[in-house]
Amino acid sequence: MSRVINSYWVDERIRAQRVVPRAGSPFASVREISLDIIGTPAEVRRRGGVIPAWVIFGMIILATFAICVAVTMRTRTKMSLASQQYVRMQADVEGLRNTNQSLRLEIEQLRTDPRTIEVAARSRLNMVRANEIVIPVE
Repeated sequence: MSRVINSYWVDERIRAQRVVPRAGSPFASVREISLDIIGTPAEVRRRGGVIPAWVIFGMIILATFAICVAVTMRTRTKMSLASQQYVRMQADVEGLRNTNQSLRLEIEQLRTDPRTIEVAARSRLNMVRANEIVIPVE
């Protein structure tokens, strides 16, 4: 089957090539001129002048495989970067949750614990008790 396909391809290639006119007979057919210049299809195949179909098919398969490998490598790189970003974001979210929890605890203490309320009023608002005397030190 491949010989039939190859010979057809060789014949079509020979027909498509430009032929230099022969000096001998001006009324020679194109086929005779082609045979004189290029040779018969069997001679062309014997000289290796035609690339076999399996070689072309192999090159196409190899190129397709190379494209698939390149796409896969690029996708894995992007996936790796995305997973690293996801891990960083998870750590940030966990840190924010811990901060929120500590703030909730502090709010609850400020609502209920009188000692915490006093410490916060003294440190944040600079408040003093009614019986205390403030002496500014410069």
